[in-house]
Amino acid sequence: MKNIILSAKGLCKSFAHNGGQIHILSHVDLDLYEGDFTVIMGASGSGKSTLLYALSGMDRATAGAVVYGGEDIVKMSENKLAGLRHTDFGFIFQQMHLVSNLTLFENVAVSGYLNKAKTAAEVRERTEKLLEQMSISHIKAHLPSQVSGGEQQRCAIARAVINSPKLLFADEPTGALNRRNTTDVLDLLTELNRSGQSILMVTHDLRAALRASRILYLEDGKIIGELPLPPYDPNEEKSRETQVNAWLSSMQW
Repeated sequence: MKNIILSAKGLCKSFAHNGGQIHILSHVDLDLYEGDFTVIMGASGSGKSTLLYALSGMDRATAGAVVYGGEDIVKMSENKLAGLRHTDFGFIFQQMHLVSNLTLFENVAVSGYLNKAKTAAEVRERTEKLLEQMSISHIKAHLPSQVSGGEQQRCAIARAVINSPKLLFADEPTGALNRRNTTDVLDLLTELNRSGQSILMVTHDLRAALRASRILYLEDGKIIGELPLPPYDPNEEKSRETQVNAWLSSMQW
């Protein structure tokens, strides 16, 4: 039986608007498991990104609990949350948010230095290995503006995992990429998951969803469906796509 890495109970998120309340998340119950590649899908405006931000502590839920390591992160101080995001959580976004005046190597290494869990030499060594794994070691001295969008996203993935996070959050990580770069990034995420990395990804892209071991469907801030899947096998992608498409159709996607 898989271990629960993070658990949400009765999670709600609302905003005040024109004297009323807009409810984005409505009493969401969700368990994330170690080693899973969980994908959240849903129509635009369903609350997908809001859920990811609430689960990761990047945004504070209005009500409910998010339990990680025996603690409710909804009740954590900002300083403690910031520390958690440096050590236990990794983040990948649609926009890479690389520091423009730092090289690719420096963009990755700086997160390792900030964590302070490794020596400078250890950070440099891990950075080199990750850049090689991401197939961008040959351009490590380049600035973000000097490389392609796909290469920037590979750098962002390396930055996200340099501190060996327990849980990797990805918000539309292929949304700004062309088809070839999308495949490359998804292959990297799949490889990370096969090595044991727990991943939670929000996406509207069917190609990205096919990599999941579990898909959750969100509608009006509520999880209304779940599809478990066997490990991804590129040789069976067509039948997997047919299965996922049929399920998404049943969700009125």
